[in-house]
Amino acid sequence: MTAPAAAASPSGWWLGLPSLLAIVAYAGAAVWPERHGAALRAFLMAGFVAHAVAICVDISGVGSMSDVARFGFAPALSMTVWLVLAVYLVETRFVPLPGARRVLATLAVVVVVLAWAFPGEVRPQVDSRWAPLHWALGIASYGLFGAAVLHATMLNRAERQMRAAPRTLEPARGMPLLRLERLTFTFVGAGFVVLSAALVLGAWFAHPWRWDHKTVFSVLGWLVFAGLLAGRRAFGWRGPVATRGVYVGAGLLLLAYVGSRFVLEVLLHRPPA
Repeated sequence: MTAPAAAASPSGWWLGLPSLLAIVAYAGAAVWPERHGAALRAFLMAGFVAHAVAICVDISGVGSMSDVARFGFAPALSMTVWLVLAVYLVETRFVPLPGARRVLATLAVVVVVLAWAFPGEVRPQVDSRWAPLHWALGIASYGLFGAAVLHATMLNRAERQMRAAPRTLEPARGMPLLRLERLTFTFVGAGFVVLSAALVLGAWFAHPWRWDHKTVFSVLGWLVFAGLLAGRRAFGWRGPVATRGVYVGAGLLLLAYVGSRFVLEVLLHRPPA
């Protein structure tokens, strides 16, 4: 395991404070009783802001020996969860999303710790001026599909509750099923558009084009989401069939960058390609 980013230089120990603050705040949001709504939101907002600062520190290389941009599987996961939390914080201003807070806060603790321990590898130069946009679009698609997974999970949970007690179940707190389903596919559609742009941009400036693990899994994920959107439009796919497609596509995309970079960085200790 590599040392935390804050430990990269003796004078830069304070750079780990945003990560520490985010961990403490998210942990509070994960364990605080549900009835204290104002305190929960305060914990989440404090963690969210500290998390954003920690991400900037992680990817900028500030305080490290190289002081150049760096990236890797853990910062990618950290940014993805941060984007999903942004969606969650906006939505909960209007409707309750029961059951999501503890899971998201716990995930946030995990990814902040991972990004602190594995801050990524330096990126002293890029192959094209369009590469940063390609990376930004890729991470944005991760966040959108992550939000789709969140809503698909809540949709499955609500449907299971309705089937378990169709006559005695009280009205569920949160979004109606149809709205949850529409939101799920809204995020899938938006993520598909952004992912398509990222793939086209990557194919445009990549010389030579390489069918590596990242490319193969990205294209497979794109095909799954394309089939899911086409099936919903043509055949009205919904329910478990649709949500399984969301999970499979998101899993393939997770393997594309995060999975391949984890193997290269942590298991094989290879420099970034």
